Amino acid sequence: MSRIAKTPVEVPKNVKIAIEKSRINVEGPKGKLFLNLPAHIALDHKDGKIFINRLNDSKQARSNHGTTKRLIVNMCEGVTNGHRRDLEIQGVGFRAAVQGTKLVINLGYSHPVEYEFPKDVKVTAAKPTEIAIEGVDKSLVGLVAAKIRDFKPPEPYKGKGIRYVGEIVRRKQGKQVTK
Repeated sequence: MSRIAKTPVEVPKNVKIAIEKSRINVEGPKGKLFLNLPAHIALDHKDGKIFINRLNDSKQARSNHGTTKRLIVNMCEGVTNGHRRDLEIQGVGFRAAVQGTKLVINLGYSHPVEYEFPKDVKVTAAKPTEIAIEGVDKSLVGLVAAKIRDFKPPEPYKGKGIRYVGEIVRRKQGKQVTK
């Protein structure tokens, strides 16, 4: 049995859970999420806790057991507190600004890069070199952050580009000049 899924999921007081045959709906103060359950996983909702059970011991069921528990925990956390991912831009003249539903980033290309983000995600640029992505769905927040980072990932020589806050970029030594 998965050690991760042995313990039940504690449901916060302000979260409503609705379990259907192969789907779980989670509703909280920040929004609603749903998850289609894998074929060999069943859920029980008792006393403010969700128990995740495998219907058989196949390899796929064992793989999905812990994953399903973690997804439900992330959903409960998302509808109560939300998820956030921060990016920072490093480089001379590199900056970002939000214009309506678009993020406009100047990254040293001949044109500004425009990215239209989904309506379920809130993107803010408090400073020209900082981007904050917030939302209810953890996977969608991470996907938007990864797409923005892919416009100009940090390069190893000068470290210029878009990186996650706290990300460590391994630096390489430049050319050696011989005398």
